[in-house]
Amino acid sequence: MNQNQNQNHSGKQGNLQSSKAAGWKQSVAVRFVLMLLFVLLFYFSLAPHLVPETYDIQEGVASEKDIVAPHQIPDSKATLQAQEEAANRVDAIYSNVALRSELLLGEIFSRMEQLNQDDQVTTQNKIDIYRNEIPGRYPDFVDNYVKVNKGNGTYSDTLLDEMAVVIKEQEYAIPEETFYKMPRMSVESITEMRQVAQEIVRKLMSEQLRSADAARTRVAELVNASSLSDRTSREIVQELARFSIMPNRFLDKEATDEAKIQAKKNTPQVVIKEGDVLVKRGQVITPEMYELLKDSALLQDKRNYWPQLGLLILSVLFITAMYSYLHQSGGISGLKPKYNNAQILMLWLIYLINIVVMIIISLIQTDEIPYVGFLAPAALGTMLITLLLDMHLALISSILFAIIGSIVLNAGTGQNQIFDFQYGFVIIVVSVAAIFSIHRASQRSTILKAGIMVSLFGTFSVLTLMLLTERLDQGPLVYSLCFAFASGLLTAVLVIGLMPFFEVTFGILSALKLVELSNPNHPLLRKLLTETPGTYHHSVMVGNLSEAAAESIGADGLLCRVGSFYHDIGKTKRPNYFIENQTNMENPHDSIDPKLSRSIICAHARDGVDMLKAHNIPKPIRDIAEQHHGTTSLKFFYYKALKQAEEQGEEPSFTEDDFRYPGPKAQSKEAAVVGIADCVEAAVRSLRSPTVEQVEAMINKIIKSRLDDNQYNECDLTLKELDKIAQSLKESVIGIFHSRIEYPEDVKSKERLA
Repeated sequence: MNQNQNQNHSGKQGNLQSSKAAGWKQSVAVRFVLMLLFVLLFYFSLAPHLVPETYDIQEGVASEKDIVAPHQIPDSKATLQAQEEAANRVDAIYSNVALRSELLLGEIFSRMEQLNQDDQVTTQNKIDIYRNEIPGRYPDFVDNYVKVNKGNGTYSDTLLDEMAVVIKEQEYAIPEETFYKMPRMSVESITEMRQVAQEIVRKLMSEQLRSADAARTRVAELVNASSLSDRTSREIVQELARFSIMPNRFLDKEATDEAKIQAKKNTPQVVIKEGDVLVKRGQVITPEMYELLKDSALLQDKRNYWPQLGLLILSVLFITAMYSYLHQSGGISGLKPKYNNAQILMLWLIYLINIVVMIIISLIQTDEIPYVGFLAPAALGTMLITLLLDMHLALISSILFAIIGSIVLNAGTGQNQIFDFQYGFVIIVVSVAAIFSIHRASQRSTILKAGIMVSLFGTFSVLTLMLLTERLDQGPLVYSLCFAFASGLLTAVLVIGLMPFFEVTFGILSALKLVELSNPNHPLLRKLLTETPGTYHHSVMVGNLSEAAAESIGADGLLCRVGSFYHDIGKTKRPNYFIENQTNMENPHDSIDPKLSRSIICAHARDGVDMLKAHNIPKPIRDIAEQHHGTTSLKFFYYKALKQAEEQGEEPSFTEDDFRYPGPKAQSKEAAVVGIADCVEAAVRSLRSPTVEQVEAMINKIIKSRLDDNQYNECDLTLKELDKIAQSLKESVIGIFHSRIEYPEDVKSKERLA
């Protein structure tokens, strides 16, 4: 009893220590602190890219440091100057007006024809009429044209007013002697003169004339080349044609002003580029510089706090998205959350590493080589999360990494372009490719293969972007593709290097670690094989049974298989006390007290945990070793003790509970499955010629017995899952022990032979 009391006392101490160790891992307060750490990580990693730095400087004082533009800054003064220069470069706009001054000429000849035929008017009166009437027809023609066209939309009013002024300024004065010649012209001569004069005026007015003088000098040449032979007729036609010719191209002030306005509007805003030095170190702050810094919110006393608020909200949105997923998926909610605080802390470290790596790459970027951003191993975080935590959590994280990468790797224009989603697109593509390439990884070499897949998908996504944006410059294209390909290889190297750190530090049991632990050359497995070959064979068989059963209900089959290899490692301390190792020897339990037998048998679970701890075997495997028997009863030794007490005529000083394993009961599906498979394998091995019905009945009996004994109360196994486990175990047992199990047909045949 003293030995039992010591074991119980040490067990209580161990449980107390483990509960203290597990306390912070499930603490809500610690979880809140971790969520706050995520917010701080997002905020401070993105602040240099979204929140401009401010300076404590005064006007007229030398700057103590270089002040660099954190983003594109509009230079209003330089922009205004550039607009004025653009407006001054606009040439005056001239517009043509279809005057048809040959009509004016036709009116004059019609008047000549009418007046010269009137015999009642003396020659002198005719001369006076021509002298007074013809010069007045010129302004009347112009005024009438303006009156008819104003307001009809053909020409602007300002253009018509300008036309009237210019035409009247260039009015031609007909020589006095011409009026004396006009009364002598006959009707036939006037008709001939009209045709020639109108043709000359029509021809000259078809040209663009800003000044009528040049066209008027050509009239004499055209008249001399005409069909007129009479000298007087040529002289009259020449003067009247000169009189009728007027300018037809005028300055359009309204169009010119509009062109100047458009030139100002089309003038690009003058900006100070991101990264340009605004003030050099030691340079005195002038009033203009001070105003520029003030307008750009770079002064501490004029700090704009809206970007800080926006970044804080963005950080909270990030953690809200992550928390919502973890809560909805049962990751941090329910009686048995999927992730404890240690794993959330590991997730935070993965985020930290991934963001820091992207920031380091962003420091190499320049305006000349922005495509260096494609070198960022952005899939590093998603690969680690997939291997160490969960594939679906990695998918959620890949979205966050894409948004963060779009900010950190943004080589654009700062606040004017917060996100550069060409990097976000590439990060999403490579992250998804990495997740689906590695989520079933069973060897370290799989990481390298996944890295190659990341390289290929990254290269194709970058090529896609280049083709869509038509940026096919050979140099940038080649560099971008090379950087994208190198990113995948760099990701694989970093993942391989970081995996052992996380596995050891946080006791994470990844699929890769499980495969390593299943190696028969592991010291504990070699010890199990050499010292307890029967137990080793039993463990391998349990591994095969439990893996298939676990996979049938969606549990971790690989963990069950490897956990089965180690679940009885404690038997190596006293191998001869376990029946599978008793070859050609007496059973030691036949000669010792049943209570001592119970202590030896029960001790193998605790001994196994201690040995696994000494070899740094991860906790999930230790839990399987400790929990696979739960608190089941050792009925054989209990009944043996009852029989001894009866033979000695004593009242039993013990109960059945004294012959139970110390537990704890199975806390996970995997531990429960291994416990069932362990019992089934031992039971099948004890049958000499089992039949299918016997195997099925035996499996159902074992599961029902444990169910009635409340062994599954602390794990989330359902009755439906227990049925699936029973069916899987039956199929596996029949497959493994095929040659030993008799089918109903075989049994009937033997009965007939008998």
